[in-house]
Amino acid sequence: MDKELRIIISGGGTGGHIFPAVSIANAVKAKRPDAKILFVGANGRMEMQRVPAAGYEIVGLPVRGLIRPLYSLKNFGVMMDFFKSKSQIKKVIREFNPQVAVGVGGYASAPTLNAAYSLGVPCLIQEQNSYAGVTNKSLAKKAQKICVAYDGMERFFPAERIMLTGNPVRQGLLNPDLKKAECAASFGMTTDKPIVLMIGGSLGARTLNESVLQNLDKIAAAPIQFVWQTGGYYSKSIQEKLKETGKPDNLYVTDFISKMDEAYCAADLVISRAGASSISELCLLGKPSILVPSPNVAEDHQTHNAMALVNRQAALLVKDEEAVEKLLPLAIETVVDTDKLASLGKNALEMAFKDSANIIADEVLKLAEK
Repeated sequence: MDKELRIIISGGGTGGHIFPAVSIANAVKAKRPDAKILFVGANGRMEMQRVPAAGYEIVGLPVRGLIRPLYSLKNFGVMMDFFKSKSQIKKVIREFNPQVAVGVGGYASAPTLNAAYSLGVPCLIQEQNSYAGVTNKSLAKKAQKICVAYDGMERFFPAERIMLTGNPVRQGLLNPDLKKAECAASFGMTTDKPIVLMIGGSLGARTLNESVLQNLDKIAAAPIQFVWQTGGYYSKSIQEKLKETGKPDNLYVTDFISKMDEAYCAADLVISRAGASSISELCLLGKPSILVPSPNVAEDHQTHNAMALVNRQAALLVKDEEAVEKLLPLAIETVVDTDKLASLGKNALEMAFKDSANIIADEVLKLAEK
């Protein structure tokens, strides 16, 4: 392609949408350093900070999600914002003149790809979950290529447009130079006892946090070490609670882990929500895990994600409503069972896609050339 390459990438709302979007952009830039990439996000959502931090320009739209129940009169304002967003992004697309538009799900994808399609711009969508989101399902007939991470997605999308690519994950997680002992030491841990890593996302997960707080006695008594990411939202209240109850010596507490590669390297077992990006990372690294799907997501897609692994004996599952009672005992039992850990890790690794971002970037470039 001789002419200047310009690509729009739209979506966000959560890290699960943003990480893949940035990974795709990075892969495109690695192949075409001259490419100009413009992101489109929703005003007030985390992509408006995360994308510029990754080195890319982003345009914000006033688009927002539908309010439950759907017959709420407040949705009249939501729809007005959608049409306003579509009008704004049409102007941006005409000025930027992209050869291809990429949607990764989230509020901003719908008006952006609808506008791009109406202006004749080829579209590609990337669906991270095993149960397709509303936005991507609505865009399926307008996309020339649909990149998915799970088998069986023809129940949501036209089969002839689907390509099984896996989910792009954060670059740098696969670091062959990391040593387990050094990574454990960075959390004040040693390698003579198993390490359980508990992560609930950057904001945290209330159920996972309560599962720890209500089982501090079990943690203190276990011959195991725990690294607990509480999330920024819950950090202050948890620190106050631990001052009252006392913090077990074998429990490392932090609001946010910036070096996730080191945390994964140190961990023998990971407790996590079942977001698509988290699951893709666990598979890529071959990490044994206990998944606790969030009940507060559209169409219960995290349970569908988790079951894709559970059905392959690649992870264990604890329901959110049972987590306070069952999660910590199961983790303590599992992390000392080396045969179980090895089996879970091996099966997870077999489900991994190791080059997703590059494969999707190649498809983006093919569409742009057409």
